[in-house]
Amino acid sequence: MGKIVIVGGGISGLSLAYELLERDPSADITILEAEKKPGGKIWTERVNGFLCEGGVNGFLDNKPKTLEFASRLRLNPVRSSDAARKRYILSNNKLYLLPESPPAFFSSNLLSLYGRLRIIYEFFAPKGGDDETLADFAKRRLGKEAYEKLIDPMASGIYAGNPETLSLKSCFPKIYELENKYGSLIKGMIKLQKEAKRNRKAKVTAGPGGVLTSFNDGMGMFIDSLRNFLKERLRVSSKVSAVAKKADGYAVHLSDGTVVESEILVIASPAYAASEMLKGLNKKLASTIGEIPYPSVSVVCFGYKKERIAHKLNGFGFLIPYREKRKVLGTLWDSSIFPNRAPEGYVLLRTMLGGARMSDLAMQDDNRLADTVSGELKEIMGITVQPDFVRIFRHEKAIPQYNIGHEDRLRKIEEMILKYNDLYITGNAYRGISVNDCIENSYKLAERIFGKGEA
Repeated sequence: MGKIVIVGGGISGLSLAYELLERDPSADITILEAEKKPGGKIWTERVNGFLCEGGVNGFLDNKPKTLEFASRLRLNPVRSSDAARKRYILSNNKLYLLPESPPAFFSSNLLSLYGRLRIIYEFFAPKGGDDETLADFAKRRLGKEAYEKLIDPMASGIYAGNPETLSLKSCFPKIYELENKYGSLIKGMIKLQKEAKRNRKAKVTAGPGGVLTSFNDGMGMFIDSLRNFLKERLRVSSKVSAVAKKADGYAVHLSDGTVVESEILVIASPAYAASEMLKGLNKKLASTIGEIPYPSVSVVCFGYKKERIAHKLNGFGFLIPYREKRKVLGTLWDSSIFPNRAPEGYVLLRTMLGGARMSDLAMQDDNRLADTVSGELKEIMGITVQPDFVRIFRHEKAIPQYNIGHEDRLRKIEEMILKYNDLYITGNAYRGISVNDCIENSYKLAERIFGKGEA
Protein backbone atom coordinates (compact mmCIF):
# COMPACT_ATOMS: atom_id res chain seq x y z
CA MET A 1 0.00 0.00 0.00
CA GLY A 2 1.39 3.40 -1.03
CA LYS A 3 1.41 6.73 0.79
CA ILE A 4 -2.04 7.85 1.93
CA VAL A 5 -3.08 11.48 2.39
CA ILE A 6 -6.35 12.25 4.16
CA VAL A 7 -7.60 15.81 3.76
CA GLY A 8 -9.75 16.77 6.73
CA GLY A 9 -9.20 16.22 10.44
CA GLY A 10 -12.77 15.88 11.61
CA ILE A 11 -14.14 12.64 13.05
CA SER A 12 -14.39 11.11 9.55
CA GLY A 13 -10.75 11.73 8.60
CA LEU A 14 -9.34 10.88 12.03
CA SER A 15 -11.34 7.68 12.47
CA LEU A 16 -10.41 6.56 8.95
CA ALA A 17 -6.72 7.07 9.69
CA TYR A 18 -7.11 5.07 12.90
CA GLU A 19 -8.92 2.22 11.13
CA LEU A 20 -6.24 2.03 8.42
CA LEU A 21 -3.44 1.96 10.99
CA GLU A 22 -5.23 -0.72 12.96
CA ARG A 23 -5.06 -2.90 9.87
CA ASP A 24 -1.52 -1.90 8.92
CA PRO A 25 0.50 -0.11 11.66
CA SER A 26 3.28 0.57 9.15
CA ALA A 27 0.98 2.45 6.74
CA ASP A 28 2.38 5.81 5.58
CA ILE A 29 -0.48 8.19 6.43
CA THR A 30 -0.69 11.98 6.65
CA ILE A 31 -3.82 13.86 7.76
CA LEU A 32 -4.07 17.50 6.69
CA GLU A 33 -6.37 19.73 8.73
CA ALA A 34 -6.99 23.35 7.70
CA GLU A 35 -7.84 24.65 11.19
CA LYS A 36 -5.54 25.09 14.18
CA LYS A 37 -7.30 22.26 15.95
CA PRO A 38 -8.78 18.99 14.67
CA GLY A 39 -12.30 17.78 15.33
CA GLY A 40 -14.50 19.69 12.91
CA LYS A 41 -17.95 20.06 14.48
CA ILE A 42 -16.87 18.15 17.57
CA TRP A 43 -15.76 21.10 19.66
CA THR A 44 -15.61 20.81 23.45
CA GLU A 45 -14.40 23.53 25.79
CA ARG A 46 -14.27 23.69 29.58
CA VAL A 47 -14.51 27.28 30.77
CA ASN A 48 -14.89 28.36 34.41
CA GLY A 49 -16.03 24.86 35.33
CA PHE A 50 -18.67 24.68 32.58
CA LEU A 51 -18.25 22.00 29.90
CA CYS A 52 -19.59 23.45 26.65
CA GLU A 53 -20.21 21.50 23.47
CA GLY A 54 -19.92 23.86 20.53
CA GLY A 55 -21.32 21.28 18.13
CA VAL A 56 -22.06 17.58 18.53
CA ASN A 57 -23.16 16.74 22.07
CA GLY A 58 -23.25 12.94 21.83
CA PHE A 59 -24.04 9.81 19.87
CA LEU A 60 -26.73 7.16 20.15
CA ASP A 61 -25.64 3.85 21.63
CA ASN A 62 -27.60 1.78 19.10
CA LYS A 63 -24.68 1.36 16.69
CA PRO A 64 -22.05 -1.12 17.94
CA LYS A 65 -19.26 0.28 15.72
CA THR A 66 -19.07 3.52 17.72
CA LEU A 67 -19.02 1.78 21.09
CA GLU A 68 -16.36 -0.64 19.82
CA PHE A 69 -14.37 2.31 18.51
CA ALA A 70 -14.55 4.07 21.88
CA SER A 71 -13.46 0.86 23.62
CA ARG A 72 -10.41 0.50 21.36
CA LEU A 73 -9.48 4.07 22.28
CA ARG A 74 -9.87 3.10 25.96
CA LEU A 75 -12.68 5.59 26.46
CA ASN A 76 -15.53 4.99 28.89
CA PRO A 77 -18.88 6.16 27.52
CA VAL A 78 -21.42 7.89 29.77
CA ARG A 79 -25.11 7.38 29.08
CA SER A 80 -27.44 10.32 29.43
CA SER A 81 -29.57 10.52 32.55
CA ASP A 82 -33.05 9.04 32.88
CA ALA A 83 -34.33 12.61 33.04
CA ALA A 84 -33.05 13.14 29.50
CA ARG A 85 -35.77 10.78 28.20
CA LYS A 86 -38.23 13.59 28.88
CA ARG A 87 -38.32 15.90 25.89
CA TYR A 88 -40.54 18.90 25.40
CA ILE A 89 -42.15 20.67 22.44
CA LEU A 90 -43.22 24.32 22.54
CA SER A 91 -46.79 24.81 21.33
CA ASN A 92 -48.79 28.02 21.70
CA ASN A 93 -46.10 29.34 24.07
CA LYS A 94 -46.43 26.35 26.39
CA LEU A 95 -44.03 23.43 26.86
CA TYR A 96 -45.62 20.00 26.38
CA LEU A 97 -43.97 16.71 27.27
CA LEU A 98 -43.37 14.68 24.12
CA PRO A 99 -45.39 11.46 24.54
CA GLU A 100 -43.22 8.34 24.94
CA SER A 101 -45.89 5.70 24.23
CA PRO A 102 -49.12 5.33 22.19
CA PRO A 103 -51.37 5.66 25.28
CA ALA A 104 -49.46 8.77 26.37
CA PHE A 105 -49.74 10.18 22.86
CA PHE A 106 -53.51 9.83 22.67
CA SER A 107 -53.97 11.32 26.15
CA SER A 108 -51.61 14.25 25.50
CA ASN A 109 -52.93 17.70 24.63
CA LEU A 110 -49.92 18.49 22.43
CA LEU A 111 -52.12 17.72 19.42
CA SER A 112 -55.80 18.50 19.17
CA LEU A 113 -58.29 15.63 19.31
CA TYR A 114 -58.60 15.77 15.52
CA GLY A 115 -54.81 15.77 15.15
CA ARG A 116 -54.55 12.67 17.33
CA LEU A 117 -57.35 10.85 15.53
CA ARG A 118 -55.83 11.78 12.16
CA ILE A 119 -52.83 9.60 13.05
CA ILE A 120 -55.06 6.52 12.81
CA TYR A 121 -55.59 7.27 9.10
CA GLU A 122 -51.89 6.45 8.66
CA PHE A 123 -53.01 2.82 8.24
CA PHE A 124 -54.72 3.75 4.99
CA ALA A 125 -52.62 6.64 3.64
CA PRO A 126 -51.34 6.11 0.07
CA LYS A 127 -47.68 5.64 -0.72
CA GLY A 128 -45.60 8.58 -1.88
CA GLY A 129 -43.06 9.03 -4.63
CA ASP A 130 -39.51 7.73 -4.72
CA ASP A 131 -37.90 10.96 -3.47
CA GLU A 132 -40.31 12.94 -1.34
CA THR A 133 -39.78 15.82 1.08
CA LEU A 134 -40.07 15.08 4.76
CA ALA A 135 -42.94 17.59 4.93
CA ASP A 136 -44.94 15.95 2.11
CA PHE A 137 -44.41 12.53 3.67
CA ALA A 138 -45.49 13.64 7.15
CA LYS A 139 -48.57 15.53 5.94
CA ARG A 140 -49.64 12.59 3.76
CA ARG A 141 -49.20 9.93 6.40
CA LEU A 142 -49.73 11.75 9.73
CA GLY A 143 -51.60 14.96 8.92
CA LYS A 144 -50.68 18.63 8.89
CA GLU A 145 -50.86 19.16 12.65
CA ALA A 146 -48.59 16.22 13.48
CA TYR A 147 -46.18 17.42 10.83
CA GLU A 148 -46.06 20.94 12.23
CA LYS A 149 -45.82 20.02 15.91
CA LEU A 150 -43.80 16.79 15.83
CA ILE A 151 -41.90 16.24 12.59
CA ASP A 152 -40.89 19.84 11.89
CA PRO A 153 -39.09 20.37 15.24
CA MET A 154 -37.43 16.95 14.86
CA ALA A 155 -35.96 18.08 11.53
CA SER A 156 -34.75 21.29 13.17
CA GLY A 157 -33.24 19.41 16.08
CA ILE A 158 -31.30 16.91 13.96
CA TYR A 159 -30.46 18.79 10.76
CA ALA A 160 -31.28 22.42 11.61
CA GLY A 161 -33.11 21.87 8.35
CA ASN A 162 -36.27 22.76 6.48
CA PRO A 163 -38.54 19.71 6.15
CA GLU A 164 -40.13 21.34 3.09
CA THR A 165 -36.87 20.65 1.22
CA LEU A 166 -35.23 17.75 3.13
CA SER A 167 -35.42 14.35 1.43
CA LEU A 168 -37.11 11.68 3.53
CA LYS A 169 -35.24 8.91 1.71
CA SER A 170 -31.82 10.46 2.34
CA CYS A 171 -32.41 11.82 5.85
CA PHE A 172 -34.49 9.02 7.37
CA PRO A 173 -33.96 5.90 5.24
CA LYS A 174 -35.35 3.62 7.98
CA ILE A 175 -38.72 5.38 7.86
CA TYR A 176 -38.70 5.35 4.04
CA GLU A 177 -38.01 1.61 4.04
CA LEU A 178 -40.79 0.92 6.57
CA GLU A 179 -43.39 2.54 4.34
CA ASN A 180 -41.96 0.99 1.19
CA LYS A 181 -41.99 -2.53 2.63
CA TYR A 182 -45.15 -2.52 4.75
CA GLY A 183 -47.24 0.25 3.21
CA SER A 184 -47.74 1.83 6.63
CA LEU A 185 -45.46 2.90 9.48
CA ILE A 186 -47.86 1.56 12.09
CA LYS A 187 -48.26 -1.80 10.32
CA GLY A 188 -44.50 -2.05 9.91
CA MET A 189 -43.83 -1.22 13.56
CA ILE A 190 -46.36 -3.80 14.77
CA LYS A 191 -44.80 -6.54 12.64
CA LEU A 192 -41.26 -5.61 13.66
CA GLN A 193 -42.21 -5.47 17.34
CA LYS A 194 -43.71 -8.95 17.14
CA GLU A 195 -40.61 -10.24 15.39
CA ALA A 196 -38.34 -8.61 17.97
CA LYS A 197 -40.37 -10.11 20.81
CA ARG A 198 -40.13 -13.60 19.28
CA ASN A 199 -36.37 -13.24 18.81
CA ARG A 200 -35.90 -11.45 22.15
CA LYS A 201 -34.32 -8.48 20.45
CA ALA A 202 -34.26 -4.86 21.61
CA LYS A 203 -37.30 -2.66 21.27
CA VAL A 204 -37.90 -1.47 17.70
CA THR A 205 -38.52 2.19 16.90
CA ALA A 206 -39.19 4.07 13.66
CA GLY A 207 -36.81 6.82 14.76
CA PRO A 208 -33.09 6.62 15.44
CA GLY A 209 -33.54 4.79 18.75
CA GLY A 210 -30.84 4.24 21.34
CA VAL A 211 -29.72 6.32 24.31
CA LEU A 212 -27.74 9.53 23.89
CA THR A 213 -24.18 8.84 25.01
CA SER A 214 -21.03 10.93 25.52
CA PHE A 215 -18.01 10.98 27.83
CA ASN A 216 -17.32 12.49 31.24
CA ASP A 217 -15.26 15.29 29.66
CA GLY A 218 -17.40 15.64 26.56
CA MET A 219 -17.22 14.54 22.94
CA GLY A 220 -13.84 16.22 22.60
CA MET A 221 -12.37 13.13 24.28
CA PHE A 222 -12.85 11.29 20.98
CA ILE A 223 -10.70 13.89 19.21
CA ASP A 224 -8.07 14.13 21.95
CA SER A 225 -7.61 10.35 21.97
CA LEU A 226 -7.30 10.18 18.19
CA ARG A 227 -4.88 13.09 18.13
CA ASN A 228 -2.69 11.37 20.73
CA PHE A 229 -2.79 8.15 18.75
CA LEU A 230 -1.96 9.75 15.38
CA LYS A 231 0.74 12.08 16.74
CA GLU A 232 2.91 13.63 13.99
CA ARG A 233 0.79 12.07 11.25
CA LEU A 234 -1.77 14.82 11.93
CA ARG A 235 -0.79 18.22 10.55
CA VAL A 236 -2.99 21.15 11.62
CA SER A 237 -3.04 24.63 10.00
CA SER A 238 -2.52 22.84 6.68
CA LYS A 239 -5.18 24.12 4.31
CA VAL A 240 -5.41 22.39 0.94
CA SER A 241 -6.00 24.75 -1.96
CA ALA A 242 -5.91 22.36 -4.93
CA VAL A 243 -5.50 18.74 -5.98
CA ALA A 244 -3.80 17.63 -9.19
CA LYS A 245 -3.55 14.19 -10.82
CA LYS A 246 -0.12 12.70 -11.43
CA ALA A 247 0.87 9.57 -13.32
CA ASP A 248 1.41 7.65 -10.09
CA GLY A 249 -0.96 9.40 -7.71
CA TYR A 250 -1.88 12.93 -6.64
CA ALA A 251 -0.21 16.23 -5.82
CA VAL A 252 -1.93 17.99 -2.92
CA HIS A 253 -1.19 21.73 -2.98
CA LEU A 254 -1.36 23.61 0.33
CA SER A 255 -2.17 27.31 0.68
CA ASP A 256 1.37 28.02 1.93
CA GLY A 257 2.80 26.82 -1.38
CA THR A 258 4.02 23.41 -0.26
CA VAL A 259 3.02 20.22 -2.07
CA VAL A 260 2.32 16.83 -0.51
CA GLU A 261 2.34 13.84 -2.83
CA SER A 262 0.27 10.72 -2.35
CA GLU A 263 -0.63 7.50 -4.11
CA ILE A 264 -3.97 7.23 -2.31
CA LEU A 265 -6.00 10.37 -1.62
CA VAL A 266 -9.07 10.67 0.63
CA ILE A 267 -11.05 13.92 0.80
CA ALA A 268 -12.75 13.95 4.22
CA SER A 269 -13.44 17.69 4.29
CA PRO A 270 -16.87 19.37 4.28
CA ALA A 271 -18.48 19.43 0.84
CA TYR A 272 -17.92 23.15 0.31
CA ALA A 273 -14.19 22.77 1.03
CA ALA A 274 -13.92 19.62 -1.10
CA SER A 275 -15.57 21.48 -3.96
CA GLU A 276 -12.99 24.27 -3.87
CA MET A 277 -9.94 22.00 -3.79
CA LEU A 278 -11.23 19.73 -6.60
CA LYS A 279 -11.97 22.48 -9.14
CA GLY A 280 -8.66 22.00 -10.90
CA LEU A 281 -9.08 18.24 -11.05
CA ASN A 282 -12.66 18.05 -12.31
CA LYS A 283 -14.92 21.10 -12.53
CA LYS A 284 -18.12 19.09 -12.90
CA LEU A 285 -17.30 16.93 -9.87
CA ALA A 286 -16.44 20.01 -7.84
CA SER A 287 -19.64 21.75 -8.90
CA THR A 288 -21.82 18.76 -8.04
CA ILE A 289 -20.27 18.40 -4.58
CA GLY A 290 -20.64 22.14 -4.05
CA GLU A 291 -24.42 21.90 -4.52
CA ILE A 292 -24.81 20.43 -1.02
CA PRO A 293 -25.98 23.37 1.14
CA TYR A 294 -24.84 24.24 4.66
CA PRO A 295 -26.93 26.72 6.73
CA SER A 296 -25.42 28.77 9.56
CA VAL A 297 -25.99 27.74 13.18
CA SER A 298 -24.85 29.30 16.43
CA VAL A 299 -24.76 27.61 19.84
CA VAL A 300 -25.21 29.83 22.89
CA CYS A 301 -24.27 28.37 26.29
CA PHE A 302 -25.69 30.06 29.39
CA GLY A 303 -24.68 29.12 32.93
CA TYR A 304 -26.81 30.13 35.95
CA LYS A 305 -26.75 29.58 39.67
CA LYS A 306 -29.28 26.81 40.17
CA GLU A 307 -31.15 28.76 42.83
CA ARG A 308 -31.91 31.55 40.33
CA ILE A 309 -33.85 29.27 37.94
CA ALA A 310 -37.42 28.60 39.02
CA HIS A 311 -38.29 26.46 35.99
CA LYS A 312 -37.82 22.73 36.56
CA LEU A 313 -34.99 21.27 34.47
CA ASN A 314 -36.04 17.65 34.78
CA GLY A 315 -35.58 16.70 31.14
CA PHE A 316 -33.60 16.92 27.95
CA GLY A 317 -34.86 20.36 26.96
CA PHE A 318 -37.24 21.58 24.28
CA LEU A 319 -37.53 22.00 20.52
CA ILE A 320 -39.61 24.63 18.77
CA PRO A 321 -41.83 24.10 15.70
CA TYR A 322 -41.40 26.71 12.97
CA ARG A 323 -45.08 27.64 13.29
CA GLU A 324 -44.32 29.19 16.70
CA LYS A 325 -42.27 31.93 14.96
CA ARG A 326 -39.59 32.03 17.65
CA LYS A 327 -36.00 33.17 17.11
CA VAL A 328 -34.34 30.00 18.44
CA LEU A 329 -34.55 26.35 17.36
CA GLY A 330 -34.56 24.99 20.89
CA THR A 331 -32.69 24.73 24.17
CA LEU A 332 -31.04 21.70 25.77
CA TRP A 333 -30.70 21.47 29.54
CA ASP A 334 -27.16 20.12 29.31
CA SER A 335 -26.48 19.83 33.03
CA SER A 336 -29.56 17.61 33.34
CA ILE A 337 -28.48 15.35 30.48
CA PHE A 338 -24.90 14.47 31.44
CA PRO A 339 -22.87 14.85 34.66
CA ASN A 340 -19.87 17.14 34.93
CA ARG A 341 -21.37 19.86 32.70
CA ALA A 342 -21.59 22.64 35.29
CA PRO A 343 -19.90 23.51 38.59
CA GLU A 344 -21.61 22.53 41.83
CA GLY A 345 -24.67 24.69 42.40
CA TYR A 346 -24.95 25.79 38.75
CA VAL A 347 -26.87 24.69 35.65
CA LEU A 348 -25.92 24.88 31.97
CA LEU A 349 -28.40 25.60 29.15
CA ARG A 350 -27.42 25.35 25.48
CA THR A 351 -29.53 27.10 22.84
CA MET A 352 -29.35 26.76 19.04
CA LEU A 353 -30.15 29.55 16.57
CA GLY A 354 -30.19 29.73 12.79
CA GLY A 355 -30.65 26.74 10.54
CA ALA A 356 -31.99 26.48 7.01
CA ARG A 357 -34.93 28.82 7.60
CA MET A 358 -33.23 31.45 9.78
CA SER A 359 -29.59 31.24 8.80
CA ASP A 360 -28.98 34.99 9.13
CA LEU A 361 -29.92 34.97 12.81
CA ALA A 362 -26.94 32.75 13.60
CA MET A 363 -24.45 35.27 12.24
CA GLN A 364 -25.38 38.17 14.53
CA ASP A 365 -22.68 39.55 16.83
CA ASP A 366 -22.25 38.00 20.27
CA ASN A 367 -24.22 40.67 22.14
CA ARG A 368 -27.24 40.34 19.86
CA LEU A 369 -27.11 36.54 20.02
CA ALA A 370 -27.00 36.64 23.82
CA ASP A 371 -29.83 39.19 23.96
CA THR A 372 -31.94 37.12 21.57
CA VAL A 373 -31.51 33.97 23.65
CA SER A 374 -32.17 35.84 26.91
CA GLY A 375 -35.41 37.22 25.49
CA GLU A 376 -36.59 33.83 24.29
CA LEU A 377 -35.76 32.05 27.55
CA LYS A 378 -37.59 34.76 29.46
CA GLU A 379 -40.78 34.20 27.45
CA ILE A 380 -40.55 30.40 27.28
CA MET A 381 -39.04 29.44 30.65
CA GLY A 382 -39.66 32.58 32.70
CA ILE A 383 -35.94 33.22 33.23
CA THR A 384 -35.63 36.92 34.03
CA VAL A 385 -32.08 37.00 35.42
CA GLN A 386 -28.93 37.48 33.38
CA PRO A 387 -26.69 34.43 32.99
CA ASP A 388 -23.62 34.12 35.19
CA PHE A 389 -21.71 32.54 32.32
CA VAL A 390 -21.88 32.95 28.52
CA ARG A 391 -20.01 31.09 25.77
CA ILE A 392 -20.95 31.37 22.09
CA PHE A 393 -19.95 29.11 19.19
CA ARG A 394 -20.66 30.27 15.66
CA HIS A 395 -20.73 27.97 12.60
CA GLU A 396 -21.12 29.83 9.33
CA LYS A 397 -21.49 26.51 7.51
CA ALA A 398 -22.89 24.04 10.01
CA ILE A 399 -24.80 20.91 8.98
CA PRO A 400 -25.01 19.53 5.41
CA GLN A 401 -28.58 19.38 4.12
CA TYR A 402 -29.80 16.22 2.41
CA ASN A 403 -32.40 17.94 0.28
CA ILE A 404 -34.53 16.48 -2.50
CA GLY A 405 -32.24 15.07 -5.19
CA HIS A 406 -29.47 14.18 -2.72
CA GLU A 407 -29.38 10.50 -3.68
CA ASP A 408 -29.19 11.34 -7.37
CA ARG A 409 -26.38 13.79 -6.63
CA LEU A 410 -24.45 11.07 -4.77
CA ARG A 411 -24.85 8.73 -7.74
CA LYS A 412 -23.34 11.35 -10.06
CA ILE A 413 -20.46 12.01 -7.64
CA GLU A 414 -19.67 8.31 -7.37
CA GLU A 415 -19.70 7.86 -11.15
CA MET A 416 -17.20 10.70 -11.58
CA ILE A 417 -14.98 9.54 -8.70
CA LEU A 418 -14.67 6.08 -10.27
CA LYS A 419 -12.71 7.65 -13.13
CA TYR A 420 -9.86 8.40 -10.71
CA ASN A 421 -7.87 5.52 -9.33
CA ASP A 422 -7.33 5.60 -5.55
CA LEU A 423 -9.37 8.78 -4.98
CA TYR A 424 -12.08 8.64 -2.31
CA ILE A 425 -14.53 11.08 -0.75
CA THR A 426 -16.06 10.65 2.69
CA GLY A 427 -17.57 12.73 5.48
CA ASN A 428 -20.97 13.68 6.86
CA ALA A 429 -22.08 15.46 3.68
CA TYR A 430 -22.94 12.23 1.90
CA ARG A 431 -24.35 9.21 3.73
CA GLY A 432 -25.25 10.20 7.28
CA ILE A 433 -24.50 13.25 9.43
CA SER A 434 -24.14 11.61 12.83
CA VAL A 435 -20.97 10.51 14.62
CA ASN A 436 -22.26 6.94 14.29
CA ASP A 437 -22.57 7.34 10.53
CA CYS A 438 -19.11 8.89 10.18
CA ILE A 439 -17.40 6.12 12.16
CA GLU A 440 -19.26 3.33 10.37
CA ASN A 441 -18.48 4.86 6.98
CA SER A 442 -14.80 5.15 7.97
CA TYR A 443 -14.77 1.48 8.90
CA LYS A 444 -16.26 0.52 5.52
CA LEU A 445 -13.87 2.77 3.59
CA ALA A 446 -10.85 1.39 5.44
CA GLU A 447 -11.94 -2.12 4.50
CA ARG A 448 -12.29 -1.02 0.89
CA ILE A 449 -8.91 0.72 0.75
CA PHE A 450 -7.10 -2.02 2.63
CA GLY A 451 -8.73 -4.75 0.58
CA LYS A 452 -7.71 -3.02 -2.63
CA GLY A 453 -4.15 -2.60 -1.34
CA GLU A 454 -3.96 -6.31 -0.59
CA ALA A 455 -5.26 -7.36 -4.00
